Order: sequence, then C-alpha cells, then structure tokens
Amino acid sequence: MSTTTHSHAMSLPTGTLLGAAVLVVFSLVAVTTARLLHLKGTVTPAAAVVTALHLTFTDRATDHAVEVRDADHGDRLIHVVPPGSNGFLRGVLRGLERARRTEHVGPAPAFTLTRWSDGRMTLADPQTGHQVPLEVFGPANSQPFMQLFADAAAALSTSKESNP
Repeated sequence: MSTTTHSHAMSLPTGTLLGAAVLVVFSLVAVTTARLLHLKGTVTPAAAVVTALHLTFTDRATDHAVEVRDADHGDRLIHVVPPGSNGFLRGVLRGLERARRTEHVGPAPAFTLTRWSDGRMTLADPQTGHQVPLEVFGPANSQPFMQLFADAAAALSTSKESNP
C-alpha cells in the first residue's frame, strides 16, 4: 500500500488581502463621516400625476373576456379585452389579484392606473400597496394599458355629447 500526502494549503496574494482591507476601512469611514455630518443623498424630485384612472377589471364567465370599467364615472364600461389576447395585461392583473387573495381583499375596489410627468406608468392596488411599473416591460407590453387612457377619454366625451 502506498501512502501519499496531499496538501490543500492555499493562500491569497497579500495585495488582494490588503486591497480588500483598504476597501472595507474606506467604506466604514465614508459611512461614518456621512452620518456624523448628517449628509443627505441626492433626491430625485417626485413626478407629478398627469392622468389617473380608477379601474375595475372583471373576467366575464361566458367568454373569458375582461371588462374594464371606470370606477370614477359610474362604473362605465370603457374597454373589453378579447379572450386569449393581451397576455401581459392579464398577467399583471393575475399578480395583483393574487396579492388581494393573500391579504383577503375582495375584487370590488378599483385599481389605479397612473401616467406620471416623467414618462412612467404604473398600475397600483391601493388596498394592498402593490404597484407595478409598466414602462419597464417595454412599449409593446405597456401599450394596452396606455390604450385604456384613450378609451376612458373617448367614453367620457361620448357620454358628455349624449348628455348635454
């Protein structure tokens, strides 16, 4: 039988250890200095709301289309999402509805679709505090939500013309 000795002794280069130590010390000194001097980071100014809609989304049992209604104007129907279309819109709604079920919130309260002055667009659930930034998924995915602003405006102007 043969006996071999095997060693796994590994060492890091001294320069690497010294560099890591300097980085840690610098970070601690920088944070401590900022705290002691009460330095504040740069604050991005808050964007203003350009348009906000309060919408309810109802899945029709008959054909699985999604009815979009404007809660601010008598629950007026503003759009129907055809069955099997707009997968992104449906996915966002499923996520928000899952959060509502988890927090025992019913489907009745409206969601808030907001267009911001800095170009962002969000769909928020005031009941759960969840918010989805829609523009980060690209223009093709956020387009169906943008269309809801146009549909709501068209529905409002049509009702004003029929009720002078």
